[in-house]
Amino acid sequence: MKLIAAGILVLSAAAMLYIWISKKLGFAWLTRLALHFVLAAVGIYAVNFAGVLPDVYIPLNPATIGTVLVLGLPGVGLLIGLKLTWI
Repeated sequence: MKLIAAGILVLSAAAMLYIWISKKLGFAWLTRLALHFVLAAVGIYAVNFAGVLPDVYIPLNPATIGTVLVLGLPGVGLLIGLKLTWI
């Protein structure tokens, strides 16, 4: 089973490398990802320390930042809604 997983990992890495070289993607996507990561962290930080909702604290961890990375600012609203209703 581990051999199959390692084989899939090697094949997918080779396919990604081939696409990266053949399309000449460069590193522009990496800078955009880093910018979105920073903006997601700043958005969560602003909600935590703005003091508008004193009972709401959203931890800065990979799950919450990933949610905001994928959903954008509505992701912050989603996390606030989850915090207010479920937790």
